[in-house]
Amino acid sequence: MEWTEPGVFEVAPGVYRIPLPLPNDGLHTVNVYAIDDGDGIVLIDSGWALEAGETALESALGAIGHGFEDVRRFLITHVHRDHYTMAVALRRRFGTKVALGAGEQPSLAKITARTRDNQVDDLTTWGAPHLAEKWRAMMASVGEDALRDYEEPDEWLDGADVALEKRVLRVLPTPGHTRGHVVFVDPDSSLLFAGDHVLPHITPSIGFEPARPALPLGDYLDSLRLVREFPDLRLLPAHGPVTESSHARVDELIAHHEDRLAATMDAVRSGTGTAFETARKLDWTRRRRKFVELDVFNQVLATGETAAHLDVLVHRGLLTAAPADGVVLYAVAG
Repeated sequence: MEWTEPGVFEVAPGVYRIPLPLPNDGLHTVNVYAIDDGDGIVLIDSGWALEAGETALESALGAIGHGFEDVRRFLITHVHRDHYTMAVALRRRFGTKVALGAGEQPSLAKITARTRDNQVDDLTTWGAPHLAEKWRAMMASVGEDALRDYEEPDEWLDGADVALEKRVLRVLPTPGHTRGHVVFVDPDSSLLFAGDHVLPHITPSIGFEPARPALPLGDYLDSLRLVREFPDLRLLPAHGPVTESSHARVDELIAHHEDRLAATMDAVRSGTGTAFETARKLDWTRRRRKFVELDVFNQVLATGETAAHLDVLVHRGLLTAAPADGVVLYAVAG
């Protein structure tokens, strides 16, 4: 059975995977996990605030004997709309408490305040002013209703354990995909609720968010190593099927990014100067697509991820980075 098939699936005693639909998204589906907690439930992630998603979630909860009024709290791995916004929508109706990683405060503040879009500035710095204009137009087309999907959580998670009625979840800050991403470890049941940090078939985007940190890929690699220090856990990802070994996938992700760093270094050696020029030199996705074959949204993500790899190479002393007329130029060190 494909992991995207709708329904509700018990993946561990008292833990249920609920796939919810996504709109116009290459991922198609996001996994929400329902944890039995006495006479109520706790949800890890919530889905996108869509009518179809709400209907699917209500049906799945009904299949395990619960309704929205039984959800005690939402524990959200990160601020992206396919994980966070359904929780905000349901809180408005049912008063359910919502918790989010404390590291998401800077980005969420920019979203809710409708402040200047730093991502436009980032794209210009990366040598892609035409993409910056396209991104600005895309963001301008986002309706006010969509922006109202965002509000602050009731609780900021900073790494303290979350005590449920039947189990204790350890909160691990895992910055990288976003600066405030967290995962939840259930050590007694050997489960890792991984959000987008560790995905079984794809790699999460790195380095493009409203409040971008200085070294997002460096943060991500450190976060992968942090998860690797735990015993091997059953991997419960936000996108993709449940798999049996967190260690195996973490090792693959670290190796992938080392290969990607080597390819990025080779591109600069061949004469690329900006992040945008370097991104155009590389292949993308598992299908090894050319940059020009990507849609605008994925070109934007690809440029940001390339910048993240270039900055790690600068941090390692292999490249230099120098501003020139508002654009950062990269070159081989020495």
